[in-house]
Amino acid sequence: METKRSGPVGRPRGFDAEEALERAMLVFWRHGYEGASTANLTNAMGISTTSMYAAFGNKEKLFRRVLERYTEGPSAYLVRAMEEPTARDVAAAVLAGTVRTTTRPANPQGCLGVHGALTASDSGQEVRDLLVAWRNEGYSSVRERFQRAVDDGDLPADTDPGLLARYLTTFAHGIAVQAASGVDREELQELADAALRNWPPF
Repeated sequence: METKRSGPVGRPRGFDAEEALERAMLVFWRHGYEGASTANLTNAMGISTTSMYAAFGNKEKLFRRVLERYTEGPSAYLVRAMEEPTARDVAAAVLAGTVRTTTRPANPQGCLGVHGALTASDSGQEVRDLLVAWRNEGYSSVRERFQRAVDDGDLPADTDPGLLARYLTTFAHGIAVQAASGVDREELQELADAALRNWPPF
C-alpha cells in the first residue's frame, strides 16, 4: 500500500523569508548584534529556532543577510548620493539621508551599521569586523567620488579626497550616534546644515 509523502519540513506554512528578514533587521537594529537574542529574533520573525537555522543558518549568517538588506534598503541613500552632480551635493545628500534614516519614527533610532556591534564581546569579533568593513566600504565609495570631483575641477586641486571623505563619514556616524541618543531630527538637520556652510571645510 502506498503511503503519502510528507512535504518539506523546516519551514512552517506561511513562512515569508523576506518578511522574516525585515523583522530580524529591526531586532538587530534596535538591540545590536549581541543584544538580539535568538528568542527575540524568532519571536519577531514568527518562526521556530529550527526554521531560522534551516532558512538562514546561525545568528551570524542571519546578521550578514540582514546587513545586506539594510544596505539595499534603509542605507541605500549612500549609493544614490554618489550620483549627485557636485561634491557638495553628495555631502548634503549623505547627511540628509543619515538624518532621515536614523530618525524615522517607524524604525529604531540610529544606524544598524554604526552601533550594531560596538558592545559585542570577543565572541562577536567576526561581526564587529564585518561592520568595520561595511563602514570602510562606505568611506571608500565617498573617497572615490571626491577623487572624481578633484579630477573634474569640482573640488580644488589640493583637496585631499581621503581626508574629506573621512570628515564626512565621521560626521555622518556622529549624527547616527546622536540620533540613537534621542536627539531629534530637526536639531540633527541643523547640525548637518552647519557642516555644509563652508564647503569644503578645509
